[in-house]
Amino acid sequence: MKVSFRDVDPFNCWIWLRFEGVPSNAEKDYIDGIFDSWYVLGRLGGFNAANLQSQEESSELSWMNYDNDEAANVLPSLMHNVGQMEYQGYWSRCWVDLGTCDALAIDVLINSLHQIDANFVKIDELLIGGVNEDWSVDDHPDAIFTTTE
Repeated sequence: MKVSFRDVDPFNCWIWLRFEGVPSNAEKDYIDGIFDSWYVLGRLGGFNAANLQSQEESSELSWMNYDNDEAANVLPSLMHNVGQMEYQGYWSRCWVDLGTCDALAIDVLINSLHQIDANFVKIDELLIGGVNEDWSVDDHPDAIFTTTE
């Protein structure tokens, strides 16, 4: 799966997937499940790079002292909204308002899609941001900030 980044507006971002073949309903269910789960974690503040205590501890997690005060004192990092996954031929797309969540969210999504590509659904390409010449976009109805006047 090739991963490419285009112009990324975190408050109005399209994520595009190009599949090896037209995805079946079962394959669409896998993709929909990933994006739904990703959004729930983001909405709950799961992609907050300011509080990665376990990651920073590295391989020594046994008997680690977790600092609840530190966790409580970081600024929230919340994903605001995500649209429904749409499918058209070999392509699918999803609109997202990443809100204040950190770029960690994108890495988690990429890692998840790499895994599903290796085992279940062949994805040729993942495009983060920008537009697709073959599938025009208008401002998403849930977008807080719009690009057209």
